[in-house]
Amino acid sequence: MSERTGEQADERTADRQRWRAFGVCVAVAALTILDLSKVNVGLPSIEQSLHATSSSLQLIVAGYALAFGLALVPAGRLGDLTNRRRLFVIGLVAFTVSSLLCALAPTIEVLTVTRILQGFAAGTQMPQVIGLVQQLFRGEERGRAFGLFGAVIGVSTALGPTIGGGLIALGGEQDGWRLLFWMNVPLGVAALVAAWRLLPRGDQGRATDRELDVVGILLLGVAIVALMLPFVTTSGGGGSAARWLWLAVSAVFLVGFVLWEQGYKRRGKSPVVHFELFRRSSYRNGLAIVAVYFAALPASFLMVTLYLQEGLGLAPVFAGMVSIPFAITSAVGSYVGGRLVNRIGRALVVAGLGAVVVGFVLLMLAAVLTPPEVTPWAMAGAFLVGGLGGGFVVSPNQTLTLAEVPVEQSGVAGSMQQLGQRVGTAIGTAVATSIFYGIVRSESAGSGGGAGAGGRLDAYHDAFRSGTTFTVSLIAVALVLAVADLVVRRRAAAREEGRGGVPDGQHGAEAGRQD
Repeated sequence: MSERTGEQADERTADRQRWRAFGVCVAVAALTILDLSKVNVGLPSIEQSLHATSSSLQLIVAGYALAFGLALVPAGRLGDLTNRRRLFVIGLVAFTVSSLLCALAPTIEVLTVTRILQGFAAGTQMPQVIGLVQQLFRGEERGRAFGLFGAVIGVSTALGPTIGGGLIALGGEQDGWRLLFWMNVPLGVAALVAAWRLLPRGDQGRATDRELDVVGILLLGVAIVALMLPFVTTSGGGGSAARWLWLAVSAVFLVGFVLWEQGYKRRGKSPVVHFELFRRSSYRNGLAIVAVYFAALPASFLMVTLYLQEGLGLAPVFAGMVSIPFAITSAVGSYVGGRLVNRIGRALVVAGLGAVVVGFVLLMLAAVLTPPEVTPWAMAGAFLVGGLGGGFVVSPNQTLTLAEVPVEQSGVAGSMQQLGQRVGTAIGTAVATSIFYGIVRSESAGSGGGAGAGGRLDAYHDAFRSGTTFTVSLIAVALVLAVADLVVRRRAAAREEGRGGVPDGQHGAEAGRQD
């Protein structure tokens, strides 16, 4: 009896340790996501303080995005091969130090370099977060963990502009942007102490799976940069068409990467990406859904901010507050979805995407049909619906996507998912802002700048309507992909049931092993 009591006490202690380690992971992920969303609000302050040009500001945003995307897969692979805790700590130290250097930057050139370093650091630590969650939890517990993870990320994404606007208001237009980076320093130090104490120690992976494919990493890195570059350097103001030639460069290097990886594996070595992962429909379809969804979501938030600040003239802090309802309902949806996903499966994601479509259509109607003094409140109400649906999308999809991935490959599998999000965000934001600003400039030029406030607002109405139509169309595509995956899973589950195999309800309510 005493032995059983001792074992139960040990289990409770181990359980507390796992959830504390999870708390560290989620806190650092939230810090990273906050940095993605809050810094954009500070660009006007940076422009005024450091006398930056529009191209310099664009490089601050684009450089961070490129560095983040470039670091994801190599960092995920290194974490799988060696030690996720070590890579996590290295990334967190680098993120904290680079944030300090950003806060102290005396010139726009220094800020650009340190911001790129910050992107590399963020891309190093994020794959370790996903890998550690996979390592710490199994089954329904993993679903609950990803539900909490999604809730925190959803809140961080939506509150980023509000926090950024508040810090700028606190620090003033001239130097308020520095507080955006100073904020990361004490939080990073606290997270570093907690990570050192609480994260699990020890290596992952098999002893024979320790090779790092440097050539493969370089080929993939060039392919990623060449793919993202023309999109992250698109500002909505035209630009040279020659930049799209980078897509051809990306295609060449991507083909070279695939061929190299196949040959590398035939020689008995371990590649950067195990292409067997893509034979699992659960993983393949989950990646496609999240990439398309993230092509729409950040672009929608950006257009809301542009419309409220430039079209209606709201201050950044108040424009950011409009998205708070999305953060609240998204957090609730993520938490509930994490508990339901193992019973309901892909149908939960389908319902969530349907709700996001409805919410964003309501958002568009609120923007263009209500009086300006009512518009922010009406848009906040629409965000309540979209946020609840969004909570049923990201975390449940992550659980379903990674459900069948071996733990020793979870870092690189999670980093591929993150990479899909970053590429989707770059493409969606570039297209949406091009549509938005293209219409604003076209209608402003057509009116000769003399249409008055009413004509100016009409231009922003048309721009927001067209841009949101594009993003809603993307969410509809994600919905179609989710429905297709649901059909495949249910057919596979029916075949398993017919053979007396895995009953319907296991592994997210449907089997997901079909090619």
